[in-house]
Order: sequence, then C-alpha cells, then structure tokens
Amino acid sequence: MIPLRPFGGSGLRVSALGYGAAVAGDPALDDDAAGRLLHGVLDLGVTLVDTARSYGLSEERIGRHLAARRREIVLSTKVGYGVPGFEDWTGPCIGAGIDLALRVMRTDVIDVAHLHSCPIETLRRGDVVGALVAARDAGKIRVAAYSGEGEALAWAVASGAFGSVQCSVSLLDQASLRDGVLERAAARGMGVIAKRPLANAPWRDGAPPADDEAARGYRERWAALDVDRRGLPPLDVAIRFAAFQPGVSAAIVGSRSVAHLRAAASAVEAGPLPPDLVEALRAWFSRRGADWPGKI
Repeated sequence: MIPLRPFGGSGLRVSALGYGAAVAGDPALDDDAAGRLLHGVLDLGVTLVDTARSYGLSEERIGRHLAARRREIVLSTKVGYGVPGFEDWTGPCIGAGIDLALRVMRTDVIDVAHLHSCPIETLRRGDVVGALVAARDAGKIRVAAYSGEGEALAWAVASGAFGSVQCSVSLLDQASLRDGVLERAAARGMGVIAKRPLANAPWRDGAPPADDEAARGYRERWAALDVDRRGLPPLDVAIRFAAFQPGVSAAIVGSRSVAHLRAAASAVEAGPLPPDLVEALRAWFSRRGADWPGKI
C-alpha cells in the first residue's frame, strides 16, 4: 500500500504519492475516460488530488465524477486568476475564486488552496494573502498554501501565513533542497507537496515540445547526469528520490494512464532509495546545478 503521512500540522493525512489532475482536465480527453481515470487513481490508494483553476475541465470533472467519494480525497486546488468579473491577483479574486471552486467541485470545503505561483511583490502587498487566510478562518478551506519557487517560495515559508507549500522537487530540480526551503518548512510544521518529481520524464524517446521550456531544461539536465543508478529504472529513481526527501508530504504525478500511475505507486511502496545513491544524486546536483533554479 502507498504509505500515508501527516500533512504538516494540519491534521490531514495524505498518500505519499499524489495525483496532479491537469491531464484529467484536457478537453481532448473524453469525459467518460476522465471519470475512469479519476476513479482509477483513487482505487490505487492515492488520496491527494491536486488541481487548479487553469487546468481546463479538471475541477469540473473532479466535482462530477468524484463527489460521491469526496471523503476519500484530500482535495487541493490553486487560485488567484481567471474568475469572470474580477481582476486577477486581488483579494476579491481570491474570495470569488474559492467560492467558484467550491461550487464547481461540489464540495463544502477545499482541503488545500494555493496561491498559484504569484510573484513576491503580490505576496508582500498583503491583500491576496489576507483573503486566503480569511477564507481559511471562514471554514471554506482547511489549509492556506503557496505554490511556487525561488524568492517567493522562501518568503511564503518565512511569513507564517501558510500551512503548506508546493514546489518542484526532483533529482534534476533540487533548488528547494539546496536552499534549505523544505527544511525550514518542515521545521515550521508545514505540509509540502513535491511537484514535477519525474521532471517531465526526460529519459523518454522523442524531443520535448518546443514551447515547453521546463521540459527542454530537464532534458539538458538529464543529459548531464553522470550518477550510476544502480540498475534501477529512471522512474523508480526519480519518484523515490522526491517522495522520500525529508519534509515532503507527497509527490504528485500527472498521467492519463492508470498503468503508469500504478508503476509510480509500486516505486513509492518500495521505500526510500539507498542512502548512498541519494547522497550521490545530491552531490551531483551540488556540483553541476549550483545555479539551476527551480522550474515553475
């Protein structure tokens, strides 16, 4: 079984492997197929489902297909933009976005609501963070969270306003480990969601999309990796590296293939990587990636 972990000090518990539901919102995916995919995710023992306002039909489909299984899910979404009639990245937009997400996902409360990669200037302004905290205090959300990288992520961890963060964590993206952000988040009792743990799977055949800067960057980093993987498949090394970093509550993987998610679940169930392999991967990044930023 996929292990369950405390989500910081929130009182929630999450599966160590979570589901990034962007692909479930792809309009090109048949709605019935999306429903089977979402149910298949939960049937694997995955309890954390992470979505966003910008993920196409994702929130709508989660509400339509998983409302009857709401008690099985720790439901995470992201807000800050795209609400008709409201200016992006304002306090009223946050409040209206949470109300809209509650309706669309057919739930009385959102477990984790993130400010979605807004810049540090917006965080410092105060009204957006204040609106998110007000929604928490009103019982509309359980955990006020931030999703992002770099200086803004560090600010969010230090601010005391948030109960969790989401950031890139992978063997090819260790900025949050290098900079001590996850260590500080854990010390504050925050939940941590590791996104992009597979780093867009750069070991796959074929060139990454020309318009996907992150995927192209990860392909370049993968080509520079010179650590012996001890014969382990790339997916196993990647997901186990991310999911078992100190402070990580869950690592989220997005796929439209339940078989692919089952393979990721099996890797997590195998437990942490050998300590010497983790040390080698950390040393390689320290040596080669000293100036590599986290990928949003």
